[in-house]
Amino acid sequence: MADSDSSSLPPPTPLAVAPPPLSSTTKENLTPVACKIEELNESRSELLGRIQGLKKDLQTWRSKLDSQVKVYRDELSELKQSLNTEVEQLRSEFQELRTTLQQQQDDVTASLRSIGLQDVSEGSKVEGNDHKESNVSTTENDVKEA
Repeated sequence: MADSDSSSLPPPTPLAVAPPPLSSTTKENLTPVACKIEELNESRSELLGRIQGLKKDLQTWRSKLDSQVKVYRDELSELKQSLNTEVEQLRSEFQELRTTLQQQQDDVTASLRSIGLQDVSEGSKVEGNDHKESNVSTTENDVKEA
């Protein structure tokens, strides 16, 4: 029985099969592929060129931005220095004004004492009547407020 089974089987096929010869339809199919590859290469070159242009534009933009930032920083530095100078000048002027006002207040108090009136803020009574006391108090308050 084994002999009859083996005779009915087809002969074994070889493992390595040779490729079929190129037909004219295969050559026609390769031509559009070659065109597509050429188009892709052209597109790739164009894109690379555009990328290089964009990189150059970006470098130019960064350079301009950096120089603009430097200009603004310099201007801000100058403004800060100017502002600090003006603030110091105002402080000095206010201190001079305080000193002048204090001196004027001391002078007014001294002249009031020299004409026989005493400083009301010390709590003492003014010589003479109450009317003079209220005038002196008003005068001293006016000087203090100034």
